[in-house]
Amino acid sequence: MANQTINGKAFEYALLFEFYIRLKTLTNVTISENEPYKTAKAFFDSFDESEQDLFRITASATINFLIDIEPRLSNGINEEDLLNLELVSDRAGQSGDVRDLLMIRSLQKWEIGVSAKNNHRAVKHSRLSQKIDFGEKWMGIPCSENYFNEIRPIFDMLVDIKTKDKSTKWTSIENMHQLVYIPILNAFRKELLRLDKENPNIIAENLVQYLVGNKDFYKVIKGKNKLEIQAYNLHGTLNLPFEKIKPKAKISKLKLPTRLIEIVYQENSTTTLLVSLNEGWQISFRIHNASSRVEPSLKFDINLVSAPHTLFTNHIFVN
Repeated sequence: MANQTINGKAFEYALLFEFYIRLKTLTNVTISENEPYKTAKAFFDSFDESEQDLFRITASATINFLIDIEPRLSNGINEEDLLNLELVSDRAGQSGDVRDLLMIRSLQKWEIGVSAKNNHRAVKHSRLSQKIDFGEKWMGIPCSENYFNEIRPIFDMLVDIKTKDKSTKWTSIENMHQLVYIPILNAFRKELLRLDKENPNIIAENLVQYLVGNKDFYKVIKGKNKLEIQAYNLHGTLNLPFEKIKPKAKISKLKLPTRLIEIVYQENSTTTLLVSLNEGWQISFRIHNASSRVEPSLKFDINLVSAPHTLFTNHIFVN
């Protein structure tokens, strides 16, 4: 298991644990000791004490901030109004829900979620292959027959290479960018533009919801000695008051895009497309082979290049 995953899970546990420690004196809190919780706790416990302290200090700074802008975290209606803390299994991310930690008050029919990132900012790692209908999977609208006809020869070629010799490395394909990456990216670009043209107002919005998350959430990015908190308030469910208690800062609702503006190659790149949408959204799609050996599928590393200026972002320095 990669260090990235271990660090990420340990950070998720630290967040949950610090939320519990901080809130249990203010309200009734429970923890779901489910499988994701046990896994994350085991990873956290595998670090030495000084590293655990670093996770906890960062988590603690996150919580101080969130308590100020989410009054429902520390305020219940009565004794029965439990706040339940729960870590989510990774499977949820495949359906467009990117939250790692949920804080739920069933009695108030209220929940907020946190997506925890340890030193990385990628939003998704999605695959392309001749069997994957990215239109259907990402945006609910199927790709055309033309798209599959265009990519088939390239993936067929990769199947042939793999069938002949399973140990063939990607590096052995001469002109790989010209033979594989560019034609696949061109087909992907053409198809995304077609989908948008034929389904006005739907594709841009669904694409962002698939990539960024279809549920509102706070994204917590833990860096070295600093912390960044972003609020993805797409549906207006974050930052709600509790009775007469108002949040200490206002978080605007984020506007989802309604159309694609353009899709171009990043300057001097044969692997990365930049997708620009209205309302200030821009997303980069970098294609790469997921393993060193040839296989008939490719992976996208997808990053949010720019978000609307209404995206609430807060930087906290942690010593």
